[in-house]
Amino acid sequence: MDNSAPDSLPRSETAVTYDSPYPLYAMSFSSSTHRIAVGSFLEDYNNRIDILSFDSDSMSLKPLPSLSFEHPYPPTKLMFSPPSLRRSGGGDLLASSGDFLRLWEVNEDSSSAEPVSVLNNSKTSEFCAPLTSFDWNDVEPKRLGTCSIDTTCTIWDVERSVVETQLIAHDKEVHDIAWGEARVFASVSADGSVRIFDLRDKEHSTIIYESPQPDTPLLRLAWNKQDLRCMATILMDSNKVVILDIRSPTMPVAELERHQGSVNAIAWAPQSCKHICSGGDDAQALIWELPTMAGPNGIDPMSVYSAGSEINQLQWSASLPDWIGIAFANKMQLLRV
Repeated sequence: MDNSAPDSLPRSETAVTYDSPYPLYAMSFSSSTHRIAVGSFLEDYNNRIDILSFDSDSMSLKPLPSLSFEHPYPPTKLMFSPPSLRRSGGGDLLASSGDFLRLWEVNEDSSSAEPVSVLNNSKTSEFCAPLTSFDWNDVEPKRLGTCSIDTTCTIWDVERSVVETQLIAHDKEVHDIAWGEARVFASVSADGSVRIFDLRDKEHSTIIYESPQPDTPLLRLAWNKQDLRCMATILMDSNKVVILDIRSPTMPVAELERHQGSVNAIAWAPQSCKHICSGGDDAQALIWELPTMAGPNGIDPMSVYSAGSEINQLQWSASLPDWIGIAFANKMQLLRV
């Protein structure tokens, strides 16, 4: 990856840029096709999800207008289903969170994106507390977990459109959720804790990290799929990425502190257990290689990429592991790593 300055964009050999008519936030790579979904971030009811097609050989990103669709409120997260949950007829299943959890079928054959279901976890109201994030279970793809500002995590069976279980997970809003195994997930919250839950024992959870300053919210959580002992989290208004090992709770195994502004997004490499990427308000995406032992002066990133403005979102593609997607302002950019 190059260390190019923002004014050199787009560098065709290392970066491909999509310019949207509106600010972007949510983003997801399809696990089985070269499609990418991006969601608008407009402070308005009417928002939009655009589907793009990426050709890595010709380095081109092409919008697919017939597959784009309106979305109520800005989606807080987008995620294509794991490959084992492909729809018949070659369609992609896409989930979005916001006012509800929504499932959509994106089908290029019929040139359409159709709503499949709207899932509401409230038993007492037609409205649902806003969802901050969700994660799809790779091992059991019928299982999807959402988290909400109402302190709960809800586990859905998306094949039957029913709630499998709902837990009061934290003392304050839950900001993110990540699966580790078929029945094990973790969440982070405004209460400053990372907690692990096992669906076989719903009465108990394990706190594996708490913010050094009481009640400093934790914003994002990423579980390392290549090494399930490791996860990463970020704190509100902090330039640190905190690396945790679930075998040694409370004490981080590393803290990555080279950003010059708050970190907003993190993603583990899909094919390596030692690499993680972070993006932040300093308009930089940093790729880190975690050493076996951190030296006394901390860890430096192995590569630095400068974007045009604050990076709000970052995804590392599992189907195209040489590419990282970042979102800043009204741009989605793919970086070759």
